Amino acid sequence: MTTPATRPERILVVSPYPPVRDGIGAYAVQQVRALRRQGHHVEVCSPWPSAAHHHLALEGPKGAKALRKLMAGFDRVIVHFHPDVFYANPSTPTSRISTGTALASAFRSGPPVEIRLHEVDRRWASATEQVEASSRSGFVATQVFEQAARASRSVFKAAAEITVHVPEHERMMIDRFGVPADRVRLVDHGEDFTRRVPDDQGAARASLGLPAEGHVFVCIGFIQPHKGFDRAAAAFRGLGDDGASLHIVGSVRVDDPSAVDHQRELEALEAQVPGVHLHLGFVSDEAFDRWIVAADTVVLPYRHIWSSSVAERARLYGRPVIATRVGGLADQIGTPPTWSSMTTPAWLVPWQPPSAPTHRRAHRPARGSSTARSSAARCRPRSSGVRPPSAASRSRESRQPPVTRLAAAPERCPSTSPRRCAASVPSRRLRPPRPGRASAR
Repeated sequence: MTTPATRPERILVVSPYPPVRDGIGAYAVQQVRALRRQGHHVEVCSPWPSAAHHHLALEGPKGAKALRKLMAGFDRVIVHFHPDVFYANPSTPTSRISTGTALASAFRSGPPVEIRLHEVDRRWASATEQVEASSRSGFVATQVFEQAARASRSVFKAAAEITVHVPEHERMMIDRFGVPADRVRLVDHGEDFTRRVPDDQGAARASLGLPAEGHVFVCIGFIQPHKGFDRAAAAFRGLGDDGASLHIVGSVRVDDPSAVDHQRELEALEAQVPGVHLHLGFVSDEAFDRWIVAADTVVLPYRHIWSSSVAERARLYGRPVIATRVGGLADQIGTPPTWSSMTTPAWLVPWQPPSAPTHRRAHRPARGSSTARSSAARCRPRSSGVRPPSAASRSRESRQPPVTRLAAAPERCPSTSPRRCAASVPSRRLRPPRPGRASAR
């Protein structure tokens, strides 16, 4: 919670933190600044070496015990919760039992704990769903999964407050994890966000080397398959001829093979689709905002997401958004109160999973072959026959509907590369790389 208190407090914030390049860390920095502006004394504990005051290995029962000891002496604690920070990856039912039990004990033992929920697998709350998703069966397996579900629920029940960004996750905490409704609070994802650069589109484009004219679409963030930037590039076919451009901006986790493969996929699309431009590399906070300001439209073609900080930064500068209707995006940008006071439009398009190939095993071309490089580019929406008019003759707002209709068309997945078009995306993000290793914004 970042609302003013009656007196200054000593607050411990537990989160990844810069210089580790991590989305949750970037979010936490803005919250810490807001709390300090309110007069609070704020210290930060991060799970890896960083600019935080404290560094603890938070994974597992030992991490929970170390956090319990550090919490003493603070008036309250804000935990930015993502499973990768506290649980082994991949987790097992027994590790969820030991870690969950230790975390719940830590949260009950000291000052009030607020869990700012960024992500959790909803199946962890249900023994039945864990059994269905597992290869294990029988009485013993069922008992273990029941204990794992109880331990996972106990973590959130032990917190004094759970804060979430969208109503869907509020309902999940109450209905599935059993947290009392009066301890779950809905907060605006961007409540602590502030502008980092002037809202001057011409200056932003000049600083980024972009042309002053033409409709600019921007996809920005970590280059990862679940972000769906390939969908935006494929849907962009034909729009470059009208003076529009699509800029995909971000960096790649080179220690993740799927992200490296996805980079090659985007490079192939850049070569094949006129008007698509790929900008790879670390993006500072200031440069991130300059890309938002330079855009006419921000595109969020995600396959999986809980809620989006990019959407909030677009709102901060009044930039229109086109987003897929996945995760919490529908609640975040599609309904009041989040955007009700804004004149900025936002469009939500359904994400339709591609049809699976008819056979169980498909031939997969060798990595690096011409077939492999081009297969992802064929994973594109069916054309709706809609062509937007010339960029020079239409305003920013009038160009959104045709682009939205193009983006809403279902993907077609070639049988040669079903994995690249798969709808299933892991619910857990990668662990942020340690300083000194290649990382991403």
